[in-house]
Amino acid sequence: MNIQEIRRQFPILDQEVNGQPLVYLDSAATSQKPLSVIRALDEYYKGYNSNVHRGVHTLGTRATDGYEGAREKVRKFINAASSEEVIFMRGTTTAINTVAQSYGADNVKEGDEIVITHMEHHSNIIPWQQLAKRTGATLKYVPLQEDGTLSLDDVRETITANTKIVSIMMVSNVLGTMNPIKEITQIAHEHGAVMMVDGAQAAPHMKVDVQDLDCDFFAFSGHKMAGPTGIGVLYGKKKHLNAMEPVEFGGEMIDFVGLQDSTWKELPWKFEGGTPIIAGAIGLGAAIDFLNEIGLDEIEKYEHHLAAYAMEKMSEIDGLTIYGPKDPGQRAGLVTFNLDDVHPHDLATVLDADGIAIRAGHHCAQPLMKWLDVSSTARASFYLYNTEEDIDRLVNGLVKTKEYFSDVF
Repeated sequence: MNIQEIRRQFPILDQEVNGQPLVYLDSAATSQKPLSVIRALDEYYKGYNSNVHRGVHTLGTRATDGYEGAREKVRKFINAASSEEVIFMRGTTTAINTVAQSYGADNVKEGDEIVITHMEHHSNIIPWQQLAKRTGATLKYVPLQEDGTLSLDDVRETITANTKIVSIMMVSNVLGTMNPIKEITQIAHEHGAVMMVDGAQAAPHMKVDVQDLDCDFFAFSGHKMAGPTGIGVLYGKKKHLNAMEPVEFGGEMIDFVGLQDSTWKELPWKFEGGTPIIAGAIGLGAAIDFLNEIGLDEIEKYEHHLAAYAMEKMSEIDGLTIYGPKDPGQRAGLVTFNLDDVHPHDLATVLDADGIAIRAGHHCAQPLMKWLDVSSTARASFYLYNTEEDIDRLVNGLVKTKEYFSDVF
């Protein structure tokens, strides 16, 4: 990977923030966008902006080709068996809610179980809490190991014959833990449960093969993988999607509308009510082209290197606690940490004064914060455009912050 050439593709990185060159270490929240994605959006709006599917004029045909072409790019990107299994949605949150509200409503009843973990993002907790409340099902949690990983023995103990849905993130947005999704899926299926995977922190950083994982549903967001905001994907096995009812009703998703009843289009369009996210899908397709040109294997390898480098350098700072697996080979490209006697928000504010952007707070993972026995943490997350020099700037900023607060207090 030619990192400097890659960085030149991201114009936002070429700026100063508070008088210092920008160091962007918040890609787990949202990634920056390359020129090819920005151009794809610009070309759509300037050259062939139109609604899709129903128009017979030239612009409508070009827009439809761009939109459906993006769906095929997604299919290949995650190795889905059919483009009918690729549903465009606003993002991971909408995708998980759709599964909970449609599949969950029809297949979960009182006495059944839903299984998740303590490390989940709120978007993979609250939909299942609400489903459990509506149906009388029990929401269960697979316990975490001391280092924030999952034990397959614990998974086997938690999933039972009463479990109907297992929903677990592939990569933790806080701990960086990479979960054994393929093995967990096998255990879920052995007990007759379906497997929902939150892939928001996985799809941007590593190859995903949904057929190899054998998961029933997989969700991810475009904005975390160099694509636009407001676009995401729900993958579902065709047999499930065909049996599920839509959760949004209106134009685009109908076949026939009568006075008292209506019928729906075939997959994938029955889940895409209203004018779809046309520009977002086209931008996501351009982002996939960009990532494929570099290679997901190369990106994953490079991010593991950055994580290992960051953990080595940050571990040398007295009073700094790093959360999650200690082995960089077992974690994705992010480091979540706290610095003794410095609130994460104060830490992030001081670093921002030096042009360094990190994330501070509970990271939409309050149950995990409780498990860690902290109210909040700081997080530095890396992507293909980051460098060792970025991490050196972070480490120097952390040392300066520690010295500043030591002098003040």
